[in-house]
Amino acid sequence: MSSARSVRKLEVVSPVPADIDIANSVEPFHISEIAKDLNLSSNHYDLYGKYKAKVLLSVLDELQGSGDGYYVVVGGITPTPLGEGKSTTTVGLCQALGAFLDKKVVTCLRQPSQGPTFGIKGGAAGGGYSQVIPMDEFNLHLTGDIHAITAANNLLAAAIDTRIFHESSQSDKALLNRLCPPNKEGKRSFSDIMFRRLKKLGISKTKPEELTPEEVKSFARLDIDPNSITWRRVMDVNDRFLRKITIGQGPEEKGMVRETGFDISVASEIMAVLALTTSLSDMRERLGKMVIGNSKAGEPITADDLGVGGALTVLMKDAINPTLMQTLEGTPVLVHAGPFANIAHGNSSIVADKIALKLVGPGGFVVTEAGFGADIGTEKFMNIKCRYSGLTPQCAVIVATIRALKMHGGGPEVVAGKPLDHAYLNENVSLVEAGCVNLARHIANTRAYGVNVVVAVNMFSTDTQAELDAVRNAALAAGAFDAVVCTHHAHGGKGAN
Repeated sequence: MSSARSVRKLEVVSPVPADIDIANSVEPFHISEIAKDLNLSSNHYDLYGKYKAKVLLSVLDELQGSGDGYYVVVGGITPTPLGEGKSTTTVGLCQALGAFLDKKVVTCLRQPSQGPTFGIKGGAAGGGYSQVIPMDEFNLHLTGDIHAITAANNLLAAAIDTRIFHESSQSDKALLNRLCPPNKEGKRSFSDIMFRRLKKLGISKTKPEELTPEEVKSFARLDIDPNSITWRRVMDVNDRFLRKITIGQGPEEKGMVRETGFDISVASEIMAVLALTTSLSDMRERLGKMVIGNSKAGEPITADDLGVGGALTVLMKDAINPTLMQTLEGTPVLVHAGPFANIAHGNSSIVADKIALKLVGPGGFVVTEAGFGADIGTEKFMNIKCRYSGLTPQCAVIVATIRALKMHGGGPEVVAGKPLDHAYLNENVSLVEAGCVNLARHIANTRAYGVNVVVAVNMFSTDTQAELDAVRNAALAAGAFDAVVCTHHAHGGKGAN
């Protein structure tokens, strides 16, 4: 990095204090200083307070002809319910690259959902001396992207039920009159979005009055089958009593009662769209093509059929820009999107990675995190994200812990919120070795994509040297390029150097 202002020397304390105490002990740089280190001027970003900024997609257009940096993905072995520290390792590695090795580096992370944040798992800003700050802002509202997804998702849900309601009580002609109301001169016209549906139906006419009665019916009546609707409402907290609900019980709804439910906001397809989109126009097309269910004739019904694709895009117009933050040691972070890997693809956005690769340039590093275990996070990164983006990583990091390997080796069940069994707190090399089959499979799966694999053993204070040696030996035997014991939780970037 060119400016010394963005590198902060950590005052490390042992034993490691609570994450929030560490985060609050550090005064972040003004985000404009972090942006300056990336050669971003004030017209390249919008400030959201002193410590957050939205980087505009116009940066990609300006840097289109410049070279990319090295691309590194961080995944992990199959985790325990407690998590194995992928985010912590991702942040620690970047602090090592930027603050200790003086490389230009950008960390790309997913935005955490408030569901896990307020649950047992907690936040996703990393931990110990490898964190994104301000930690509270990172884990809560950030710059409102998830709230925008919530609004867009629920707008579409409302449009679905409203359309069913009106179609149940209106004639075909009345529906057409509602869709194409007359202007002051008494003339009717199709809005731009309606031509998408007309084209889908094979209708080339350009004026509502030209439609035959059959065409009016097929255009104006979606005839959605309520039992086929897959689009549910969302909110970004865990509320189990909303998983299954009944709607339409008001007297004005005339008996239009339907069973549905809520999902968590980050499980919305709109979140997956945000993560995979490459431009505003691309996002507009993807949002419009989302299928919400079928007609009674079995035809798929899309958001554009309902006429709301453009409205969804307007609600998402700021959410498409990644949020710039910083680590404890002053290295830059882009936070953007956060689809779950069990129902989507579990990776941060393509646009954040692409912007970061241009900003660091040749010789710089972009370290991006893939969610969950490597079998869904890293593999979906390769199979889905990289195929859409056209990017190829030069290296894949697999995070492992002695704790998780012991569990995979046949150790007692690990339950969130309950104390760990003594097997996880005392040396048991044979249990670790037995669990290394899980690590070996993840190494083999990741190497199949033609990338070098480095195993990062996220060390805990109860791990012994014999256990750590067993993991390193197993990783190298399985084909890893290297296996490194990391203490970034306790020592920051120095511990991942």
